[in-house]
Amino acid sequence: MWQKLSLRARINLLLAFVLALGLAINIARLVVEATPRVQAEDQSVIRLAREFVETIVTGLNEAPDPEARLNQIVRDLSRLRHVSIARQDDAAGILRPSTRSDGDEDARSAPAWFIALVHPDKTSVSVPITIHGRPQALVITSHPDDEMAEIWDGIVTQLEVGSAIAVALLLITMTVVGRALAPLKALSQAMTDLESGRYGTRVTPGGAPELAAICTRLNHLAATLGDAVEEKRRLAERTVSLQDVERKEIARELHDEFGPYLFALRAHAGALMRLSDVGVPDANALRKHGAAILEQVNALQQFNRRILERLRPVGLAELGLREALGALLRLWGESHPDMEIETTISPALGETGETAELTIYRVIQEALTNVFRHAGATSVNVSVEPAEQPTGLHPDRSFARVRVRDNGSGMKPDHKLGFGLTGMRERILALGGTLTIVSDEGGVTVEALVPNGARA
Repeated sequence: MWQKLSLRARINLLLAFVLALGLAINIARLVVEATPRVQAEDQSVIRLAREFVETIVTGLNEAPDPEARLNQIVRDLSRLRHVSIARQDDAAGILRPSTRSDGDEDARSAPAWFIALVHPDKTSVSVPITIHGRPQALVITSHPDDEMAEIWDGIVTQLEVGSAIAVALLLITMTVVGRALAPLKALSQAMTDLESGRYGTRVTPGGAPELAAICTRLNHLAATLGDAVEEKRRLAERTVSLQDVERKEIARELHDEFGPYLFALRAHAGALMRLSDVGVPDANALRKHGAAILEQVNALQQFNRRILERLRPVGLAELGLREALGALLRLWGESHPDMEIETTISPALGETGETAELTIYRVIQEALTNVFRHAGATSVNVSVEPAEQPTGLHPDRSFARVRVRDNGSGMKPDHKLGFGLTGMRERILALGGTLTIVSDEGGVTVEALVPNGARA
């Protein structure tokens, strides 16, 4: 039941319970203190009445008519509010009560259950007197009705005033709590909108400072999610664009390279067909056309290897990353003997995964291509090693750090990245890594963090 209540209802119920408990404790305190108060009042009234009666009846036997004088004293004392006095003849044991007028007192008296709880037994004392040698007594009985009525009125007043104050405090607190928690509804609606993909949703900060801070953070989260979704959309568009560009380049190379070779092969094949129609073919001509065909086939094989190398590094899956990188760096070294290439591949790299290995290979290949084409450098350093856990990236994955640094002239301030490095950056971002390019007077450093075990 409690778990199903809203936060506002819980706070209001808790406050109502605290106020009711405080009021009940205060009423209970008044009730507990009522008995000692009534008893103290009772004893005080009895003592004063006894002293008064003893003083009055001192010269009773000297009166002309003691009996009439005693009856007059009893009638006069009956006007007292808190006590009643009755004559008691000791010989007959007859109690003659005085007449009391309690109409006003009954109108404002406490309930019977309260009287029974606070003062269940009446207090009486007997004052002995002697009239002409005959013993008698005046019985004084206390009636603390006014005191109990006063206590009861205080309890009722306390209950009424306390209840009114408690209700007022509860209403005020409900209003304050309602206004303080009003942003919760807006926060819930904003979260629903974010779940539905409406990342432009914003919440006006309000309420308590804590809720205002939550609203601000939620707005920041919505903006971040919107930027991430937009970046993802641009990444997808860029990926498609790069794929189209790469396909166009492959189509152009096939058209520019493959087409002429096929045309030449067709021409030489036609020449051989014509030579075969001659009765005695010219052996030199046959060898010439055969050698040309072999040359064209060799060129096509080399071209085919270049295309396959662009699509998929040869030997990466069969030999592994270390051997494939070694072969790549040897080819670059043989084609550029004037460039000093330093290579460091850590043996602690471990298993990286097929996609991560291909990404590492492509980053190094693209970075070296830019170095040899544009940097004007004399040395380049290539390193692949395990990376410490980067802040803000996947905490449950390890990363490989790829760094390619040259000592060339660096990039111009307004230099824009080409399709190669742009494609690499977007590929690594899609895998959950990062790629940074730093240019200074000492050259260009390309550094990539590639997650191990990344899947395409």
